[in-house]
Parts: sequence; structure tokens; C-alpha cells
Amino acid sequence: MNRFAIKACADILGESLIKNLPADVQLSYYFKNNRNLGSSDRSDIAEIYYGVIRNKRLLEEIVGDAHCKKMILVYLLVLKGHSIKELSGVTDEYEIEWLVEKKKNKVHIDSWPTKLSLPDWIWAKLVLYYGEEEAIAFGTSLLSPATLQLRVNSLKTLSVQDVVNEFHLSFPDEVVKIKKTELSKHGITLPRGTAIQKHPLFLGGAIEVQEEGSQLLTLLLDVKRGHMVADFCAGAGGKTLALSALMKNTGRIYAFDISDRRLANMKQRLKRSGASNIAMQRISNENDLKIKRLRNKLDRVLVDAPCTGFGTLRRNPDLKWRQTEESLAELATKQASILEAASKLCKKGGYLVYATCSILNDENENIIATFLENNQHFKIIPQHIIMAKSGVDIGEGDFLKLNPHTHKTDGFFGALMERIV
Repeated sequence: MNRFAIKACADILGESLIKNLPADVQLSYYFKNNRNLGSSDRSDIAEIYYGVIRNKRLLEEIVGDAHCKKMILVYLLVLKGHSIKELSGVTDEYEIEWLVEKKKNKVHIDSWPTKLSLPDWIWAKLVLYYGEEEAIAFGTSLLSPATLQLRVNSLKTLSVQDVVNEFHLSFPDEVVKIKKTELSKHGITLPRGTAIQKHPLFLGGAIEVQEEGSQLLTLLLDVKRGHMVADFCAGAGGKTLALSALMKNTGRIYAFDISDRRLANMKQRLKRSGASNIAMQRISNENDLKIKRLRNKLDRVLVDAPCTGFGTLRRNPDLKWRQTEESLAELATKQASILEAASKLCKKGGYLVYATCSILNDENENIIATFLENNQHFKIIPQHIIMAKSGVDIGEGDFLKLNPHTHKTDGFFGALMERIV
């Protein structure tokens, strides 16, 4: 156990709670200002930091307040299984005495949202959607950090098995954990924290970081060679690049986003990928003139809407503490507006996919119900009809719904609609 990592984590955690910045931003800021840290220290700090954030509500209940150092110690003792003896070498004597006292007088916790470290309002929605038993399974799955997942770029020459074999040679100690993803035919799973950024396969564009659920979502568009496609909220381009590969680098994909920073990140990925059918375009909003000129012209439109991100809590646990019911309502309004604008790009017979990485009906089914009520020239195509073409079976039902406790992916929602008039 690393005394320095505990102190550093307490400092970063304190800043996070005060400033309410995204956890990855706060951690990155600390590492940039402490460039002398070795990889082992960085790994220890990140592991503890995210572990405490992930279990924050439970730890606060046990500690009695939001004291950062004490939450870290309880996390290491109660949740990570370190002994008092191990911790005595990395902390102060009075803190060890406090830990001993805590261990003697255990706090009894009956509340499931506390045990699962979820805000009450999110827990209430999960119980409403799934019932308590499945909500418990769902909430429990969100407490386990996710693995690293990659998409093998089919525009390059290597097969998925070729890449797996290459990684087995590069990371011989992790051979058992490096394998193909279960649902996506283009995915590979590696242990969390595997250093791939300088690997020749990454630098050469043969692989891209993309979670398995995100890979599956691109299949829902059923893109073909030569299609005209829009990725309406392209972000850093993970789904855009996946679509390009599915289209065999033909046709045209318009990658729209309002952020120069995200498009700059996409530009770097685009260079590595070998894709040449992508046109990146910055827009000011969903009603930008660049969008209006494409009305009624596109075969496929993907709306990967800005959302709470609650489907990604295994990777971004701080989101559950930074979003509120009020911010959810604001997002739902924005999502409806973006979907309405994007739908106008579809030509007759074209497909429109609305997607989020959220698990909440407010951002998913409710948005689609309202949209279809107001746009009767669109109809739902059940997801299983399209997914079967790619050999993917996640059951029947109109919508693509992926979640950690049943599919071992991040939480995703996808609705496929066809313009019929």
C-alpha cells in the first residue's frame, strides 16, 4: 500500500468535491502538474480515486461525513479488503485508532440506494422500470469498473483474431483476459488500464477504443455501400469511424458537432483510420444552415444525443453525483429538439436512429413516444430485425437496450425509425 497515493488521492478528491469537475478532468489536471509520478503511482492513485467516487454515498454513511482521507481508508479496509496492519504502515496512528473503532462498531445499513451508492432519485427510477430485484442487480453491476474494449478497424488488413494474437505477444501476462467480445464481431476486451496508446496497432489505426455496446449501436443503422449518412452529434468520432468501416469507406458520412475540441480529436483518429469518406463539420446548433441544405437527402441519420451518461457509470461514476432531476429535464428538452431537427435530413425510405448512453426512460422511450406522436411519417422498425442481419441476438423488442448486468456492456438505448412518407 502506497502512503503517497493515499495522500495524493485525498487531495484530488477534496478538489473534486469542491469544484464539482468531471473526475477524469480533475485526475488529468493533477497528473499534468505532477509529471514526475511513475506509472505505478498513477495507477494506484486512479484506482483509489475512482473507487471512492464509485462508492461515495456508502463511504460517507460509514464515515459519518465527507472526510476524504477517512473515506479512502474505509474504502481500502471495507471494500478492498486490506487489513488494519497493512494500513498502519501508510497512515497516522490516530487514524488507525479511528479505523479500529469503526471496525468494532460497524454501521448497519439497510438502504439499497446507500449500499449501491446511488442518489435516491435514480434508485427510484430503476425500481420503477425494473422492479427492486433487477434494480439491485443493475445497481450492483454499476459498482464494478469496466474493462478496456477496442474495435478492430476492418479498413486495415488485420482480422480480429490477428489482433488478439498480437496482443497476446505484447501482453503475455494478460493472455487469459485478452479475448474477443461476446456480442460484437469486431471487438476485443483487454484488462482495464492496458497501455495501448503507443502500441503499433493503435498508432497504425488497426484498432480504436470503442466500447462493445457502442459498436453494436452502429449496426442498427444497417448502412450500405454508397449511402449518404449523418452522424448528428459525432463527438470524437467513435461511431463515425465504425460506420465508415461498415460502409467499406464508400459513400459519404457527415460528422456534425458543436465542439471544436471534439472535432480536433476526431481529426487525429481519422488520420490513423484510413477512412476517406468522412466530412467533419462544426455546427452552431441543430438548426445550422449546414444541416438545412441536406434536408430530405440522406439515407441514414444517427442522433447520438447528449444525455446524462448514466449507462457509463462503470467508467464515469462521478456522473451520478453531478446530474440532477433538473438537469435531466433540461436534457430531455434538448434531446427532443435535436431529434426533431435531425429527422428532417432523412429522405423517404431513409432510416433515423435515436441513441443515448442512458438507462432512463425520460431520455429514451419517452422521447421516442413524443416524436412519433408528432411525426407520423416515421415508423419504428424493431431492432431484432436489423441486428439479426449481423448475427447479433439480444432478444426481441422494438428498442435496442443494452445494460451491464445482462449484456456486460455499458448501458445503451437505440430506436430505429423509417421515414415512410
